[in-house]
Amino acid sequence: MKKTTSLICLIGCTFIWGTTFIAQDTGMDNIGPFTFNCVRFFVGFLTVAPFVFLIERKKINHQIENKTYEFFKLMVPVGVFLFLGCIFQQVSLLYTDVANSAFFTIFYVLMVPIIVYFLFSEKLHWSIWPSVLACVIGGYFLSDIGDATIRFGDGLVLIGALFWALHIIYIGKIINRFDLPFLIALLQNLIVATLSFILVIIFEEFNFSKIKLETVEILYAGILSGGVAFALQLFGQRNISAAPAAIVMSLEGVVAAIAAWVILSQLLELNNIIGCLLILGGILLSQLAPIYEKNYK
Repeated sequence: MKKTTSLICLIGCTFIWGTTFIAQDTGMDNIGPFTFNCVRFFVGFLTVAPFVFLIERKKINHQIENKTYEFFKLMVPVGVFLFLGCIFQQVSLLYTDVANSAFFTIFYVLMVPIIVYFLFSEKLHWSIWPSVLACVIGGYFLSDIGDATIRFGDGLVLIGALFWALHIIYIGKIINRFDLPFLIALLQNLIVATLSFILVIIFEEFNFSKIKLETVEILYAGILSGGVAFALQLFGQRNISAAPAAIVMSLEGVVAAIAAWVILSQLLELNNIIGCLLILGGILLSQLAPIYEKNYK
């Protein structure tokens, strides 16, 4: 039951992330990528803050007592990796299109099992590898970039995918040791907003009148993605390890394609539908194969 609840949380998370892709792209019409990320994650910080005080305030000291160093040893990488993943993804949208960005971002699905297997020596179920292959090929068909060349923006997305992979891995580590999903979500939002603000000061202009023009996109990306989705990710990864969680979260590519079809009237062609089915197949294989083997051993 716990794993089913976590799976539902991850699916909810990917639904929000997939639809947020459109807000990320259109949210830079009047402001730069660093400003967008700074304000977006500050809004996420404000969204999560009440839940920390209402739900987790009493157990924070109990959870972190005598483990402060261990908590921040994991918390700082979580925030920094999220910051780097978001920055590279957001800046990439200035140089490449959404289709390419969606495809190359999905490479975190491949990177997570490689990192946990070779660097952290974690055992993986055999179903992870064919599931990863299905998701990557599905992402290729879904993004419709058969004639694309590797451009500067695509390279940025690939670098960002590495940091997304590391973020997923470290989220799994910290949530397994500290049952404080809202506090972790709060702090990672604060870290990303603060580091993004430093980049705004250096490279951009913090213009409130221009920020107001992107209010809808910022609120959507901030409240739903920065607040709700990242909290759902934390709840989801409490009972699902990093590699299968990454496969489930690749569903964001499917959601993004459907959202573009519904909101932007971008029709889904046959190859896009094949891509959706491959990703869904990869997710089902990664989740059901271990359960089947466990029940019939």
